[in-house]
Parts: sequence; structure tokens; C-alpha cells
Amino acid sequence: MKAELLLDERHVLAEDAFAEIVVWRLPRPARGSKHGYKYRLALIQSGRCVLRYDNEPGKGDHRHIGRAEEAYDFTTPEALLADFWADVDEWRR
Repeated sequence: MKAELLLDERHVLAEDAFAEIVVWRLPRPARGSKHGYKYRLALIQSGRCVLRYDNEPGKGDHRHIGRAEEAYDFTTPEALLADFWADVDEWRR
């Protein structure tokens, strides 16, 4: 099985803000992850990445909120999207 692109979306949220979501299904887990998904979800505001979820090889599942970085407990792609959008809503309040 080859890697399969599941989502590749850009959502314009405001004149100065957009969300970008990319999710792949992998034939085997990426280095540092225990699941078969590779993802990058980002909120860009005024040209800056202010929120990002990703599982960079070797670092595993984590998220960046502003300048802080913390581990993220990945369970399913659906939960990942729900968590990301909840954080987007919180950030934009």
C-alpha cells in the first residue's frame, strides 16, 4: 500500500487568517508515531503560524500553540480534526 492523501484543504477564516489541513494514511507508522497517519494542521493569522498540530518524524504527535509546544494524544483522524477546530475557535475568541 502506498501513502494515501485523505485531506488537503485550505479554509479561509478571515481576510488575515486561514486554516490548512493535510492528512495522509501511511502503510506503516511514521517514526515516533504509533498510528498509520501523517498530518499537518495549521492556523495562519497575519502571516504567522499561531497554531499547529503535526507528527514530524522523530518528534511524534504534538501541537504548537503560539510559541509553546506540547505532546498531543492522537486517537483518530476525526478526533484530531475536532481538537484542532476547537483550538482554532478558542484562539480566535
